[in-house]
Amino acid sequence: MTATDRPLVLVTHPRNRLETYFGATAMANLRRVAEVRCNPTDDDLSGAALVQAARNCAVMIAYRQTPVDAASCAGLADVRAIVRCAVDIRTIDVAAASAQGILVTQASAGFMASVSEWILGAMIDLSRHISAGVLEYRADGVARPRMGRELRGATVGVISYGQIAQYLCTVAHALGMRVLVSDPFMTVDKPGVTQTDLANLLAVSDFVVCLAPATAATENMMNAQTFAAMRKGSYFINAARGDLVDDAALLQVLDSGHLAGAALDVGRAPDQMPTATLARHPKVIASPHIGGLTPAAIEHQALETVRQTLEILQGRIPVGAVNADLATRMRHAATQAATP
Repeated sequence: MTATDRPLVLVTHPRNRLETYFGATAMANLRRVAEVRCNPTDDDLSGAALVQAARNCAVMIAYRQTPVDAASCAGLADVRAIVRCAVDIRTIDVAAASAQGILVTQASAGFMASVSEWILGAMIDLSRHISAGVLEYRADGVARPRMGRELRGATVGVISYGQIAQYLCTVAHALGMRVLVSDPFMTVDKPGVTQTDLANLLAVSDFVVCLAPATAATENMMNAQTFAAMRKGSYFINAARGDLVDDAALLQVLDSGHLAGAALDVGRAPDQMPTATLARHPKVIASPHIGGLTPAAIEHQALETVRQTLEILQGRIPVGAVNADLATRMRHAATQAATP
């Protein structure tokens, strides 16, 4: 096969995010199996620009913010598969892709450790007032000592029991914390972890960690009622999705003093970042969606994306496909390849 025979793959990551969110190793591996067309700008491709960039491309590797709506899907005449370089595929209109016969895939989670470590760091920061002291020192050169509390002996309540939660609960238990989990769709049978209902979890937890998936049913699940049900003086931590939280209700319980503080790695600002109003609040520790931003976590998903792409180029449906039965372009490409 000559260089001109090699299939063309579009990588939609903005130029200034490519190294951080895809990486040199994954790119080198991808170039071994295909010709690669990259997003030449620092902006997210969308609409007509996305369709134009994808011309003659067999596969599109989609950055986490690349919107692939119905109109875009209709214009992707050459694309067999949209390979999402993340777990969350809500930026892709899967139904529209399926209607065009385009395969859609997602990566598996590789950030259980990194997100769990961010959560533990946030709990320590909140309970020991570390950021508050740092800011005072930077502003005035003097900081006020504040009484803190240990994680050992404290109760952490984890909403949902997916892969991140399972990792987090193991570590929290090892630190001597009392660990509660609420998940109506899972049966939790692990030493050191107690399953309970959401009402009890909110009432008795010193730290409430939200790790629920973002769905229509969980939209604003943390609202005025659920925040009011939390133990007075407790802390709220969100490392899942901003859609789960009513921001106005969170601001109200922080201002009223009902909650002692909150830590947010996600929110309703662009790219799932915390909103500025919450991020600037004196009782909030906010970070710009970095819970899964470590080399090991990013490389896991990027390398898996490359492996999925290779499978697709070889005519096979990879693990991670979400609409395999409707991927008619894959079958058509395989038929053409088999025809003498």
